[in-house]
Amino acid sequence: MELSRLIRFNHLNHLRLFLSAATIASLFLPVAGCSKKEPSTGQVPVTEVVAVTVQPQTVPAVFPFVAQIQSSHQVDVMARVNGFLEKISYQEGEPVKQGQVLFLLDKKPFVAAVNAARAAVDIRKSQLFTAKASLDRIKPLADQNAASKSDLDNAIGNFKTAEAGLQQDQANLDKALLDLSYTTITSPVSGVASQALIREGGYIAAGSSSAKLTYVAKLDPAWVDFSVSQNEQAKMRQAVDNGEIVGPKENRFTVELELSDGRRYPLAGVVNFADPSFNKDTGTYLVRAEISNPKGVLRPGMFVKAYLKGATRPNALTVPQRAVQQTSNGHVVFVANDKGLAEVRPVVVGEWVEQDWIINKGLKAGDRVIVDGFMKLAPGAPVKLVTPEELKKSAQSAAVK
Repeated sequence: MELSRLIRFNHLNHLRLFLSAATIASLFLPVAGCSKKEPSTGQVPVTEVVAVTVQPQTVPAVFPFVAQIQSSHQVDVMARVNGFLEKISYQEGEPVKQGQVLFLLDKKPFVAAVNAARAAVDIRKSQLFTAKASLDRIKPLADQNAASKSDLDNAIGNFKTAEAGLQQDQANLDKALLDLSYTTITSPVSGVASQALIREGGYIAAGSSSAKLTYVAKLDPAWVDFSVSQNEQAKMRQAVDNGEIVGPKENRFTVELELSDGRRYPLAGVVNFADPSFNKDTGTYLVRAEISNPKGVLRPGMFVKAYLKGATRPNALTVPQRAVQQTSNGHVVFVANDKGLAEVRPVVVGEWVEQDWIINKGLKAGDRVIVDGFMKLAPGAPVKLVTPEELKKSAQSAAVK
């Protein structure tokens, strides 16, 4: 019995050892199958890319500036006489026409002054009539020596005094009438009237700070003001001297605007003023453009981006913006060299021209800049130049597979 148990025990141990070895071997079999590789050919696959050949061309020279809108004609509305404000006759912040009534002052004191001046004129006319009648009587008598020369001199003096007095009184009447007219305050120009600085019932003293009642800003046309620094001007002049920039005919620069929300203003302006001297405080000089503003979209004080246009850059090298990559060391592009290999080329970019970058340094005429298909490229990788349609077709075929 003991012998039979011993035989069974040894048999089970051998079976366990066999199963363990088989299990371990089975674990390694799939790994060995997965690790099997095709023999390498040693060739790097060719990448299809789209490229453009860089050629010199004349492109617009565009200079961006931060600008501010100003009224082309802004006038302070001032009171010319003292008095109490009786009525505000316009809607604040709304358009007004030239000659439209804006404010009314209390007229009563001025009407009284006119009446008094008119009465003084009437009295002086009566005095002049009496003086003239006396002179007309005495002069014939004096001619006949029937009246003394002293009487004639007195008559002439009284007449001239009355005549001069009438002129003075008439001037006083004219002044009183003028002051009365100043109690009706109208808009000097057509535009938008600002808020009233004095409320109804307030006292206005002509010649003081309270005399300013509001202002009216003409909106059409509008002015676009921007400043050019000394450094910017020096660079522009140097570029012109080097032939890199050619100015417009008759120096006629235009300005296009970009609003704060990114929209382009539909109309262009024309530069009509450049300050001949620099501002000693800011180191800049003022440039102004006039632009049509029929709908009043542009308001005084509004900030916009102004693009100064009109000049050109002859023999400029440009590439599509999508071809230029930004790295920690600057801008680069991929170039397909004469050996059919991808080459990374550092470049110095200038301004944008529509959808292109102007390249100031790093490329030459005839270079083939890769614009599509470079995302998976490595320097030195072989490339094949294809058309955009061929590249799209290849991408679609790869997606199906």
